[in-house]
Amino acid sequence: MNKYRLLFFVFSITILLNSCKKDDGRSCVSCSSSQTQTFEVCEESDGTASVNGQNTGTSYGVYITDLEAAGTDCGGQ
Repeated sequence: MNKYRLLFFVFSITILLNSCKKDDGRSCVSCSSSQTQTFEVCEESDGTASVNGQNTGTSYGVYITDLEAAGTDCGGQ
């Protein structure tokens, strides 16, 4: 019985650690306006926005909100 408990414990810890691992990926949207060519805005793993690969140092949510307030369309964000 102890062998099964240990196996269950190891399995549970493995699942827990994998589910809590920080996502290193990034999500991107294409943005455009009448005054610019289409460009890509990505949310980096630290929560900041990058434009065409250049980190802005600004929060992704703030950056997208400000772009939309200026009349930019960012993929329905």
